[in-house]
Amino acid sequence: MTMTLPTPAQPLKIGTRGSPLALAQAHETRDRLAAAFGLAAEAFEIVVIKTTGDDRSMIAADRPLKEIGNKGLFTKEIEEQLLAGGIDIAVHSMKDMPVEQPAGLVLDCYLPREDVRDAFISPGHAGLAALPAGTVVGTSSLRRRAQLLSRRPDLTVVEFRGNLQTRLKKLENGTAAATFLAMAGLNRMGMAGKVPMTAMSPDEMLPAVAQGAIGIERRENDPRARDMLARIHDSETATRLAAERAFLAELDGSCETPIAGLAELDGTSLRLRGEILSPDGSAAYSGELTGPATDGADLGRQLARDLLTQAGPGFFAWRD
Repeated sequence: MTMTLPTPAQPLKIGTRGSPLALAQAHETRDRLAAAFGLAAEAFEIVVIKTTGDDRSMIAADRPLKEIGNKGLFTKEIEEQLLAGGIDIAVHSMKDMPVEQPAGLVLDCYLPREDVRDAFISPGHAGLAALPAGTVVGTSSLRRRAQLLSRRPDLTVVEFRGNLQTRLKKLENGTAAATFLAMAGLNRMGMAGKVPMTAMSPDEMLPAVAQGAIGIERRENDPRARDMLARIHDSETATRLAAERAFLAELDGSCETPIAGLAELDGTSLRLRGEILSPDGSAAYSGELTGPATDGADLGRQLARDLLTQAGPGFFAWRD
């Protein structure tokens, strides 16, 4: 059966959050689809959807996201529109995505993964090691906060939220002397060479699970979306994320949980590293496994069990 392609009169509707980075990701998805099928950009419509995580009336700038909920904070309203037919596909930052999708939705398309590393951003300091004791560092990430306090307990870490531009403005205003952002976001926004930054190797700061990856969600019963997305799907990213998200799922990870994980491919072999921490950084456990890439999900689950054994019973009791 011939696929009915979208047209300017009947465009494929792409759902996204409204931040500059989210829009950049939606435009990348549109451009890849347009190139794959020889379509004009006008055959696609980008639909901005406000999520709970974007609602500033609910979320004070200094209020940790964990206090208002975690799973689905940046995805729930978008997925509701997808299920209702208001959009045809949804573009997500994979590090925001819960490990399970709502009934009727499928997440089986990933774009080629960007740089996974964190970037140290500071107008006046060359790197993390150069920060004097007591320096104020801003971050909204529980994972980064815990990793910082584990490595540099002498630093003062404060809540530091907002999009990329907002956070850079806070640095200029002296709210904090340094912060961390994802290299992927800086690259996608064309900012990597325009801000004072140093990329942190995964050995220095293991990134969030799925950092740098874009996932595209669709309705399970939509064969056109399935077939179109299959043309832009990156199988290497899918293999890596299968291991990382299995690791996260076994730990029942959420935005309330400081967890880091990274899978890397070397031919048919996959190396998976993981780390779990207490929120204050006082306890941290890490490990890694290597095995066939086809066994990535099993490696993820095994690594999670290994770290939980290291940590001992009750390690995650604080999040209940």
